[in-house]
Amino acid sequence: MAEPIGLIAGEGRLPVVTARGIHASGREVACVGLRDQFDADLPGECDRFKTAGIIQLGRWIRLLRRWGCKEVVMVGRVKKVRMYDPFYMFRQMPDWRAAKLWFGKLRHDRRTDMMLGAIADELGGEGISLIDSTKYIPEQLADVGVMTKREPSASQRADIEFALPIIKRMGDLDIGQSIAVKDREVISVEAIEGTDRMIERTGELCRRGGWTMVKVAKPGQDMRFDVPTVGEATVENLKKFGGTCLALEAGKAIMINKAGMIEAAERLGVVVVGVEVG
Repeated sequence: MAEPIGLIAGEGRLPVVTARGIHASGREVACVGLRDQFDADLPGECDRFKTAGIIQLGRWIRLLRRWGCKEVVMVGRVKKVRMYDPFYMFRQMPDWRAAKLWFGKLRHDRRTDMMLGAIADELGGEGISLIDSTKYIPEQLADVGVMTKREPSASQRADIEFALPIIKRMGDLDIGQSIAVKDREVISVEAIEGTDRMIERTGELCRRGGWTMVKVAKPGQDMRFDVPTVGEATVENLKKFGGTCLALEAGKAIMINKAGMIEAAERLGVVVVGVEVG
């Protein structure tokens, strides 16, 4: 029998959806759930399950090796803003391996891609390959074209076209994955606060609503981690704070529970469209 696929799970429903996708492929799931992060339904979707701290890298590796995992998927949110809590390191109790990485290789550059790349290298050094996080959920990726019955208006299409070269440049600079625009004016960009907080801030800045959000992968996106992700809650937040159109990079953005998300968008009158980014 093939070895189980490892799953390192942060917040949200994506790890649950991924576990189901792994099972659908005929493989078992061996999961490390990040403590105080993972969805309550996740343990029931896994064949093996243990918890570990967010920065207990040594424990992740020991568990995955004990279970015989050769490949691992890492999905789910881990809010980087927590890194700036002055007591973060003490509460999470990093193990020696994580501390060595944090204060050594990552001492002068702790950008998300650098951190996740360093984790991938540590796993690889132990014979565990971090693989494309979308491998087992290809049906959850955004499609090219309009995914809702409602078509984008001429002004929404113009805003999307206006936003794409800007957000591509943002990706080059490693700033964020999302931008909010209206009438070809940038209202807000996503930074460390995450998409939901950016949506809320956009609603405060554009109280008359009718704005468009565009979310795309970074140029040369490493599909093993930090892949742009949205879900039903994203659409609900857009509606709550005045957004009327959501544009996603086709083939790169994950739509958690895609059918349910599109249904929610239809109900709330939010246009969802998949765009190709050159």
